[in-house]
Amino acid sequence: MSDYVTVEIPVSPEAATLLRDAKRAQRVGALVSDMLRPSAPENDPLAALIAEAKADARSGGLTDEAIEAELRAANAEHRL
Repeated sequence: MSDYVTVEIPVSPEAATLLRDAKRAQRVGALVSDMLRPSAPENDPLAALIAEAKADARSGGLTDEAIEAELRAANAEHRL
């Protein structure tokens, strides 16, 4: 992992305990790197999940504006 850097991110106390294991931390770091820098935009798992959730919300009658308002409210509630 010579081309990696260490960053701090907030996690639950349980996750912090589990990440003390070096091999587990390395696997989680690789997973995070892959999620944030996929090989191609269409392979981005986070973008795919967001698109699917938005499609489900739209099929339930929500507008893009309502979805964005809900996301803003949820983000405001979860600020550290």
